[in-house]
Amino acid sequence: MNLSDALHIALPEAFLAVSALVLLVVGAYAKKAMTFVSIASGAALVIAAVLAAQSGLGTVFGGGYIADNAASFAKVFIYGFSAVAVLLGDGWLKRLDSQRFEFPILILIAALGMGMMASSGDLISLYIGIELHSLALYVLAAFRRDDARSSEAGLKYFVLGALSSGLLLYGASLIYGFAGSTRFDVIAQAVHAGAGTGGVLFGLVFLICGLAFKVSAAPFHMWTPDVYEGAPTPVVMFITTAPKLAAMVLTARVLVDGFGGATEQWRQVVLAIAMISVIVGAFAGLVQKNLKRLIAYSSIANIGYALIGLSAGNQQGVQSMLMFMVLYMIDVTGFLACLMALKRDGRPMETLADIAGLSRAKPGMALVLTVLSFSFLGLPPFSGFWGKFFVFQAALAAGQWPVAVAGLVFSVVAAFFYLRIVKVMWFDAPAGEVDKEPWDAKLVACGMAIFSALPVVFVLGGLQSVAQAAAAALTLK
Repeated sequence: MNLSDALHIALPEAFLAVSALVLLVVGAYAKKAMTFVSIASGAALVIAAVLAAQSGLGTVFGGGYIADNAASFAKVFIYGFSAVAVLLGDGWLKRLDSQRFEFPILILIAALGMGMMASSGDLISLYIGIELHSLALYVLAAFRRDDARSSEAGLKYFVLGALSSGLLLYGASLIYGFAGSTRFDVIAQAVHAGAGTGGVLFGLVFLICGLAFKVSAAPFHMWTPDVYEGAPTPVVMFITTAPKLAAMVLTARVLVDGFGGATEQWRQVVLAIAMISVIVGAFAGLVQKNLKRLIAYSSIANIGYALIGLSAGNQQGVQSMLMFMVLYMIDVTGFLACLMALKRDGRPMETLADIAGLSRAKPGMALVLTVLSFSFLGLPPFSGFWGKFFVFQAALAAGQWPVAVAGLVFSVVAAFFYLRIVKVMWFDAPAGEVDKEPWDAKLVACGMAIFSALPVVFVLGGLQSVAQAAAAALTLK
């Protein structure tokens, strides 16, 4: 395959790379072009999502880049939610007089790295994609340099991210040394042949640990609460959506494509991480008063549920994980958009005490937060219920009924802190007047809540079909 054909298959990433470079030059030389750069970045991400949905299928660049239905599925949602982050982040920073043209460009670069992750076909492109998006996220977390909490969040994220990169690289080097290749398909052949089985599996454990950090799965979650609390809220919304989906798709590709012949071995590790994540997220969330920290522990628990689906090791398990991640991204985007919209006397409402009596001051926003809290809880018929339903169904079909039962029990434990949010908003005494909500954050929050409550049931069939095609691309070789 010649270079032009390869670039055609990798057109979404090529387009994003060129867009980021061009807009970087525009932003550097046109000092008053910040709004233009933001709009152009959002448009570039939407165009990239369309290109990803329509791009050709194939494997190029020596097997390092794979364009299949799984990559297309992931990229459409990755680029779409990245565009939402650009829209909300630009408005949020403008209201704080902290708008900088670098913000949307960093999201573009991070999205480029996530696209690489979704299409990784070997250990080298895997690492390049992870580091490209991680470096951009480190800077975004510390974007408000005049805010001590934001700077602290970025520093912690960077230091612990470097540790996870070391684990990942060490595991990759062991796998390469024993399997004799960095390509997932060749590694799969080596695993089936039993070549260096012990060393390869030892390397895989380190690789899984590095990937677990990227999705903030316990016990590799130590960065998550502090980063979520200190980073700008639009950045938190971005970190907890698109990068998590990219990392989960990459994890599925590594485990199923590269180590499908060792499913019983890696399933034990994934199940252990999944259950620890569910337990830590459920019990640590009980004592949280800061809403962003609460969302951090909620994300840890939800990644545990996604890993339960993935641990099934078959097409149904991968499909359930993909559906769960998409439905979770909708809920968490709406919830954090609410936090961006709500202020009292110009101060963000980030604690339980801040939202006390919100139903009397802003009944509409209180209803939106209630719907999203019920969805996080997994109450039918909201989208969160369907996400957990598909995950537990896959676990039961794979004979993992103890895991499904345990996940359901800890989901009931976590229900306490979601119901506490509802109780504080509707039954506690008001904490004062609430500022007028900005239209962009309010629109996104209401849109996500409405979708979670009503239309989600009608689109589940279509989402299932595309998720099934994506899962088949990973599991049917």
